[in-house]
Amino acid sequence: MFIDEVTIKVKAGDGGNGCMSFRREAFVPRGGPDGGDGGDGGDVVLVADENVDDFTAFKFKPHLTAKRGKHGKGKQMTGAGGDPAIGSVPRGTVIRDAATGELLADLVEHGERCVVAKGGRGGRGNTAFKSPTNRAPRQVEKGAPGEERGVALELKVIADIGLVGFPNAGKSSFLAATCDARPKIAPYPFTTLAPNLGVLKASPGDTLIKVADIPGLVEGAHEGRGLGHQFLRHIERTHVLLIILDAAAVDGRDPLDDFRALRAELAAHDPALAAKPYLVACNKMDLDEAAGRAARFQQEAAQGAAQGAAHGAALRKELIFPISCHTRSGLDAITDALVRAAIEARHRDRAVRECNTPDEPRRPGRSGSGRPESGR
Repeated sequence: MFIDEVTIKVKAGDGGNGCMSFRREAFVPRGGPDGGDGGDGGDVVLVADENVDDFTAFKFKPHLTAKRGKHGKGKQMTGAGGDPAIGSVPRGTVIRDAATGELLADLVEHGERCVVAKGGRGGRGNTAFKSPTNRAPRQVEKGAPGEERGVALELKVIADIGLVGFPNAGKSSFLAATCDARPKIAPYPFTTLAPNLGVLKASPGDTLIKVADIPGLVEGAHEGRGLGHQFLRHIERTHVLLIILDAAAVDGRDPLDDFRALRAELAAHDPALAAKPYLVACNKMDLDEAAGRAARFQQEAAQGAAQGAAHGAALRKELIFPISCHTRSGLDAITDALVRAAIEARHRDRAVRECNTPDEPRRPGRSGSGRPESGR
């Protein structure tokens, strides 16, 4: 079971109460107030963890509660702060306020953190209220309550390459033939019901390339038809797309029409998806008539027949790869091309992200809380 959306309830710890106490010691008359402050409540923190794949853990335990701060004590002893509640989420988690939809964080890198609920501040003991006119204050503060809210978590899988195609085009077969993944493969549409991830191993010592396979799209997917619309967001973070077409037209579809329809669906869902670099794989070349259909597709696409779907430019012939996942023919060539394109796009996207991300000043106070130091 793959769970990529969940809503949880989070409750930060309440602050501890301040203490009312007076110094009582032999030979020390009028010792004065010595009540300590209460400790701050623990925060609720979500941390991106590359070893977590989805939100299954939150499906069966949809709440996180931090510990409250300890109460202050005499002799100006401040209560201990409450332990935070830390939840691990997959890389690529988008965090929103469940009530307002406000974006709280987008955790992309391993170890990134977001405080989704801040602990309550500890109350002041009577020592804090001492003044020249009030030398024996009997006033204390209760700890402030910790924040409580609903948090909606949405996963956008982080991968270098996204596989796109109509049902039964051979996306899962390609993933199994080129990666160390073992997705379910069967000769009927919608065999894939959840995203699958694989790692493309180009050659020893090279950077590993992650590949994401999503359920097949249908025309009108951006409007909610079929299954693929539920998972299109999982390829929004990919660097390169691989459009897989059924060159043998097993379902009676034409490869060029499929190419146009897929490009249109991507653009309708998010124009940035259609603007990503892409390659095209004409699959099932081991079947009858596949060679003829693939040749016609290459000729028509190169002549500009696919201009409308390719944003005003003819599909270049070098972007089209005839393959067969069954016989493994053509897989080496397309694998090498995908690795080169993914590495180039990864470096380019990283450079753009670094240029567009300003340096944030370090905030004072407790780590992740954004509060100034109290000086108490």
